[in-house]
Amino acid sequence: MPASKRIIITVPETLLAEMDDITEIDSKNRSEVVREAIRFYLGERKRSLLREQMKKGYMEMAHINIGLANENVLVEDEALNNFIEKLLE
Repeated sequence: MPASKRIIITVPETLLAEMDDITEIDSKNRSEVVREAIRFYLGERKRSLLREQMKKGYMEMAHINIGLANENVLVEDEALNNFIEKLLE
C-alpha cells in the first residue's frame, strides 16, 4: 500500500456501532472498513458524475438529431413522392 496518512474523524455512535458490527463479521479493523467505504464512495461518485455527463451529452445530441431530422423531412417526403409516382407509372 502507498504511504498512508492518519486522520481523525467524528461519527455518530450509531454509525460507529454499525461499523463495529461489520468489523466483527468481516474480521477487519476499523481502518480497513473505513478505507473500503471511502473507496466505494469515491467509485460511486465517479460513476455518478460520468452518468450525468453522458446524460447531458445524449440530451445535447437529441436536440441536434431533431434539428437534422426536421431539416431533412422535406427531402425525404419529396423522395417518397417520387418513388410512389414511379411505382404508379
